[in-house]
Amino acid sequence: MDALLIAADSALRTMFAHHHANRLNPSQSQGLPSIHTLTTVMTEAEKREAAALMRVNHVGEVCAQALYTAQALATRDLALRQHLTEACNEETDHLAWTEERLKELGGRTSLLNPLWYLGAFGIGYAAAKLGGDRMSLGFVVETERQVEAHLQSHLHRLPEKDTASRAIVATMKADEARHAQEALAAGAAEMPAPIKGLMKLAAKVMTSVAHRI
Repeated sequence: MDALLIAADSALRTMFAHHHANRLNPSQSQGLPSIHTLTTVMTEAEKREAAALMRVNHVGEVCAQALYTAQALATRDLALRQHLTEACNEETDHLAWTEERLKELGGRTSLLNPLWYLGAFGIGYAAAKLGGDRMSLGFVVETERQVEAHLQSHLHRLPEKDTASRAIVATMKADEARHAQEALAAGAAEMPAPIKGLMKLAAKVMTSVAHRI
């Protein structure tokens, strides 16, 4: 019952609460100017594109919260549950950073966040229950690898002037790579190729829709 209450609390906080990071926003730690103080102001088109990309990244973090929470709920291994919970807490930093940057850019979070959360939670829980702990960790590895590649593509697509967003995305990318390595070290199993393909397809749908809605 405690685990269920924690999962429910995490879901409500992810979708509806204002998020606070434990680490300093990378754009602030590097002394980079916000959108309000840029000496070279981005065009409206550049701001719209940057906001759309950061909305996609915010949705990715909503899904990460759901995946980690579901997998922590599904496992009976207390050490693995702690590992997943710690990773989930670190992802909260990403959630707060992208949310803050969206507001600076005049953008908004996805209107479909509850749907994204529920879908990711279901996938994460099913992966953990049906495949066991090693497959659950393998799911983490593949997810983080795909997210890392996705963030790398955003570093190419974000406006060059948007140094603040680029700093956030670069830090997120480094964190995701580390999460994948930690899951591998914890004994992750290799995901079957068809599952990897389905994960890529699901991510493609999510990113395409979240870019607009």
